[in-house]
Amino acid sequence: MSAVPALPLEAVFGAVSGVAALGWALLILGPRRPWVRWLLGGGVVLGLCLVYGVLVMAFFFTVPGGGFGTLAEVMRLFTVPEVALAGWVHYLAFDLAVGLWIAQRADAEGVSRWLQAPVLGVTFLFGPLGLLMGAAVLAARRRRGAGA
Repeated sequence: MSAVPALPLEAVFGAVSGVAALGWALLILGPRRPWVRWLLGGGVVLGLCLVYGVLVMAFFFTVPGGGFGTLAEVMRLFTVPEVALAGWVHYLAFDLAVGLWIAQRADAEGVSRWLQAPVLGVTFLFGPLGLLMGAAVLAARRRRGAGA
């Protein structure tokens, strides 16, 4: 039996997912003023990172046979609901941080918000594929700018 009190996992899941979704909506549809970037990076992403840190410190090291050495060890980690929730928060925090980075780079290079929206949508849903798509859009923009 764990000394850590039971968490309302569904409530935490709903809260972090809702906050991340609002952050994505603000990133895609909202203004890109400095206070918005601060709210997203210093507020939403940092808050998600703190939740992740608490979950990892409280539950990650309690999984017998869990680890990163083999696929079986990783799978054992995610059989524990609190660790699976930590993994979800990890995705939410990193994907939003990557989306914010893509948006800032794209804004700096003059990429249309209309073109950014699908890139950010893919980043929201499929993380690394959105990063790849964003890198391709930025590279094409630079190539086009250099050839103009």
